[in-house]
Amino acid sequence: MKLIKGEFKERLDLLFAPSIKAGFPSSADDYLRDSLDFNRDMIKHPEATFYGRVDGDSMIDLSIAEGDIVVIDRALEAEHGDIVVSYINGEFNVKLLDLTHKKEGYIELRSANPKYPSFRIDECDNFEVWGVVVWTIKKWK
Repeated sequence: MKLIKGEFKERLDLLFAPSIKAGFPSSADDYLRDSLDFNRDMIKHPEATFYGRVDGDSMIDLSIAEGDIVVIDRALEAEHGDIVVSYINGEFNVKLLDLTHKKEGYIELRSANPKYPSFRIDECDNFEVWGVVVWTIKKWK
């Protein structure tokens, strides 16, 4: 791709746009540009936010693939349906939290790949929800 003079700045400005519209452009958008700051834009609790690299394909149906980076917020209270990083019986893993059986005395951690089973967690397991996945970062190239 060959850029003509001035086109590079226009393309660079697109990277820093607050959003990419799917409708009609607004002339006010020219005044809304700001610099890109992942800490400001993605991290609500800096002191409680960590990241980890995914190993395996058990969450592939939720578009979380091996090598992706998950951003984990430990300050959030995990809710039913959240993708969580949990610590169970000495191992960390990324799974979908299923609380539908909590009144029956157990919860489940579900994979997002039919090749892998769900984990049933009851009170005899050494279990902790370590944090909630709030972002996934992928490398495309």
